[in-house]
Amino acid sequence: MTPLITREEALALGEIDDHGQIEALIHRAWEARVERFADSTDMCSLVNAKSGGCAEDCGFCAQSRFADAETPMHAMMEPEQVLEHARAAEAAGAHRFCMVTQGQGLSKRDFDKYLEGVRLVSEHTNLKRCASVGHISAARAAALQEAGIQRVHHNVETSSSYYDEVTTTVRYEVRLRTIQAVREAGLETCVGGILNLGESRAQRVEMAFELAEINPTSVPINMLNPRPGTKFGDREFMDPWEAVKWIAIFRLILPEALFRLCGGRVENLGELQQLAVKAGINGVMMGNFLTTLGNEPETDRAMFEELGLNVARQPDNAANPRPDNRSGWLAGETPDVVEQRLDQASRAKPVDLQVSLWDPSTQLRYRAKRSAPPRPDGAANKSPDPAPVG
Repeated sequence: MTPLITREEALALGEIDDHGQIEALIHRAWEARVERFADSTDMCSLVNAKSGGCAEDCGFCAQSRFADAETPMHAMMEPEQVLEHARAAEAAGAHRFCMVTQGQGLSKRDFDKYLEGVRLVSEHTNLKRCASVGHISAARAAALQEAGIQRVHHNVETSSSYYDEVTTTVRYEVRLRTIQAVREAGLETCVGGILNLGESRAQRVEMAFELAEINPTSVPINMLNPRPGTKFGDREFMDPWEAVKWIAIFRLILPEALFRLCGGRVENLGELQQLAVKAGINGVMMGNFLTTLGNEPETDRAMFEELGLNVARQPDNAANPRPDNRSGWLAGETPDVVEQRLDQASRAKPVDLQVSLWDPSTQLRYRAKRSAPPRPDGAANKSPDPAPVG
């Protein structure tokens, strides 16, 4: 992927803090986004299909067995449960659905169950399908493709020079091998990272240019939501303008990639979420995240529609994993599938539509850890300092 700016330009842009200059940068990023994607969007939703007890020591993650944090815990969902969440995501307006599991990899039993869930989602919904199952071999990547997966998510998390501060249990090169196995299976790649893990501004630029070398189809942009009891649990949120600035810089370095806002966007961006979309975003992770809650889906849809972007789905949404919903992309304007369905139903008899959105705060069981083993890197788990009394 050919960046629109040089490394030196990116470093210089990373140092600006004037809001007027940042707004000019955002406008430049918005033009790059619209030139390549017009008004199309790519809205995603996920299910945390297996949660808790991860053997990796990622310093941001409450699911790590080394984190002294409350953790949502459940075994691999049954295939029918995965389908239930997919149907809820489709009803909420998602274009694609990502089935996520924790850990470095799945047992054969869990992987077979996962594949069956993928098949059900492929057969019974109109969603595009994404997988996030940790480290996989070429054979497993091929099995995912055969079951109906179109894109595989596997983050590098941060720049290669800062990587060992984030995790020590899996080498950076192993992540690159997984990404290559995914590509060799003919699947699209979804590769991103997390901002505000303690990396320098130069290391953010480094990560963006390393992603350009990887050339993923999709780049999820996360911002640290510090979880008490993790290595990074005492970090503060990013300044919203700083966060938006870096989204714009990443867009100019990765002009052809699909950008989506994911974890930490609500907490870090606050009222600037729509401005972040103007900085070059194609979509968001709708609804909830792995262990935290997100916006209501209708709030996310409105955020894009107010910018003149198209959030409707095409009837053949799963036929092509790239976003197909820009106006005029198929014959005629994009149909509003939901409105058509409701209109057809109203001619016969009224329809009572009830949609249950996944809420991990009530549907997952939280198990407080009595103790956590020492972190492999020797670092301490941290929590925010308590507010002073009086």
